[in-house]
Parts: sequence; C-alpha cells; structure tokens
Amino acid sequence: MLLLLVARAGHVVAKDDLVRAGWMDVAVSDNSLEQAISSLRRIVGRRCIETVPRRGYRFGAVVERETRRETDRALDVLLAPHRAFIEGRAALETLEVHKVARARQVFETALSAMPDHPSPHIGLATACAMQFEMTRADPAPDMDALATGVRHAREACRLDPESGEAWATLGFVLDRMGESVDASAAAKRAAALEPDNWRHHFRLSFVSWGDERLRSAHRTLTLLPGFPLAHYLAATVHVARQALGEAERELTAGLRTAGGQARFNAVALHWLHGLVLLARGDEARAIAEFEMELGAEHGGHLYARECCANTWYAIGALRYHQGRLDEARLAFQQAISRVAGHAMAQVGLAAASGRLTVDPEADTAGRGVSEGSDVRGFEAAMARAARLRMAGSIARAASVVERALGSAPGGSAGWILPVEPLFQVRACPEIWAAPLALVRNRAA
Repeated sequence: MLLLLVARAGHVVAKDDLVRAGWMDVAVSDNSLEQAISSLRRIVGRRCIETVPRRGYRFGAVVERETRRETDRALDVLLAPHRAFIEGRAALETLEVHKVARARQVFETALSAMPDHPSPHIGLATACAMQFEMTRADPAPDMDALATGVRHAREACRLDPESGEAWATLGFVLDRMGESVDASAAAKRAAALEPDNWRHHFRLSFVSWGDERLRSAHRTLTLLPGFPLAHYLAATVHVARQALGEAERELTAGLRTAGGQARFNAVALHWLHGLVLLARGDEARAIAEFEMELGAEHGGHLYARECCANTWYAIGALRYHQGRLDEARLAFQQAISRVAGHAMAQVGLAAASGRLTVDPEADTAGRGVSEGSDVRGFEAAMARAARLRMAGSIARAASVVERALGSAPGGSAGWILPVEPLFQVRACPEIWAAPLALVRNRAA
C-alpha cells in the first residue's frame, strides 16, 4: 500500500486500489483499510498521508525518484565473458598456433565467470581440439586435450540443446576421436538448427565424406564465397573419384581467392594442387606449387608443419623417380625432421639410401581385423605397400592396399591414392585398378 501511495505521490489513490494492493482478492472492510493507513502514518508521519473524503488517500510529501544505473565498470564485467568468446573464436579461426594456446586461456577465464553459459564451453572445446590437432602427427598426440574438448562440447550441448554452435563443436571433436557416425549426426543437427551459418556447414563437410562432403562444402561457399578450405575439402572428394580436372578447378578457385582472404589461410591447397599436377605429368608446375606451400611454413598455421612434411615427402618421391637420389634423400630427411613418424618418408629415405629391406611375407603380414581397421592400421598398411612398391613388387603392393581399403571403416581412408607420389598408380593403371575402384566407390 505504501509503495502504491508513494508511486502516485501528489495524486489521489482510490480505496479500492489500496485494498487490491494490500489484500489482493480477499474481501475486507473499510475498517481494515483505515487501520492499515493508521499504521502507515505512525511509520512515515501523519502529515505524509492525507485523507481525501469520499475519494481515497494521497501521499503529500515530496518524493525524489532514483533510477539505478550500472557503472561502466559493471557493464564491462558483464560484457567480458561474451567479448572473450568473440575474440577467442576469431583467434581460433586464424588456425595460428600461438593464438590457439592464447584462446584456451581466454576461454578458461571466461568459463570461471560463466560456468553455466554454453559459449565458454564451446570455445574451450574447440581450443582443446585444435591443441590436439597440433600434435596429431606426433608419436604421442595430446589425447588429454582432446578428451577435455569432448567433455566441454558435451556440456555446451547439455546447457543449450538448441545451440547450433554447440552441436557443430561436438561434431568436430567427436570426429577427432574417431567417432565418425556421431560426429556426422552432431554436425547435421547444427546445420539443421542454424542453416545459414557457414561454420556449421563447413564442419559438416569436414567430418563427412563423398556427396555429403561435396554438398556441405558447396553450401559453405554459397554462404562464404571463396573460403579456401571449403574448396580444399571439395577437391579431396574429386581426387578420390579420380576426377582430377574437377579437383584442379576447385583448388585453383580456392587459391585465386586466398590472396584476398586476410582472415583465412590457404594451407594445404598448394600441396594438393602440386600432387594433382604431378599425377598429370606436369612436374615443373608441381614443383612450383610445392615451393609455394613450403613458403608458408613459418606463418604459424596449425597445419603448416604437417603440410610441409607432406610437401617435402612429395618432392622426395618425385626426385627419387627422376633418379636424383641425393636430392630425394635430402627431401625425405626434411619431411622426417618435421614429422618424425612420417612412415612414407621413412620408406622413401630407405629406398633412396639403398637400405630398403622387404619382408618376404610383407604382403600377407598383418592380415585380418587390424589391417586398415583404424587410422593407424591403414597408415601401417600403406607403408608396408610402399616398401613393396619401392622394391619393384607393384602387384603385391596393390594387393596390400586393396585389402586395407576393404577392412577400413567408412570415410576418406585412401582418398589420396590416385595422386600418391611414391606409388605412381597412373603409371600402371591395370595393376592398381581394383584399389582405385574401391577408393572411387567409397567417395560416391
């Protein structure tokens, strides 16, 4: 009742309004109202509440109204976690190594301020997954960072099941864990929730294969024209299908726009373009593309070390087949210095150094469930096939690859076979026909 009188200071408040304010829907007598007014007068002073006969009561004292305003400092505190998410995501999208580490710290700070908000969980999950990516080619990748990423991505989805960003992040980290089916499902949910967000379609393309990857990559390019990595993902499918002309068109388009993309890097595009050119017999242009890839090594990109190792390996394979063994050895050594466990470069180095040994049972060793049944198993099978190929047993090498592809889980395993520089499958198409058909059909 007092609040109502003060809010309408200087104006008459009807008795019925005061009764509703004091007793809601309960029926009371005039006497009850008078007693309540009498009690209020004892508190604030008799003169403050005036009786207006037959009309009601009026608060007659002067009332000063105050509006509570947040200070700039208080507003900054409220904005800080959201600002951290925006700045952190922008840092992550550069894929620069030092910015990824800094972004994780930013998101951890934001999480302490907003533990029940999905945004810092999303950012932290992505940063952790990228820290894993920095080490994925190493003998002991940072699985702890990846596990942390999965935990925070799941928490973000629990906090906001309608957040496309949360589901897209979960899809990315699950894919890194090797859970491809759930990864694709999570990424599809993200794209369904927010169909106009290019990031969700890009991640769906990243975790998918075949037509799904192509569709999602092209949808990404519709929403963000010229995005280099979307062109790269589309090109990988065309390579697997042995449509090298289409692959080159995608890569050329990505490289053409990459120069004007200050925000996004074109890492890996020159490398893959070089492999396509090499497979088509254009060695001079292939070397030029490889040199372009190597020139970006010190830009700090997340995948630069791995891409440069792969590029040096490709150069080594080319020099080996040209008979320039000294240059081949140096190139293979450069690859191994960047990724110590680069199995294909190790095979190439052994061949170029005259130290290649092949187990007579190499084409039958490892048969069964383990051969090609996971990423490591497939890579081991490819290295075993490479040893056979370099020893001149091309048919046996093709047989090992065929069996590995037959037992590999669904996905992109073997996509690079049509342009693999050490195997040179286009030189003996009839021998490699069966594994190439498997790679093509897997990319359908």
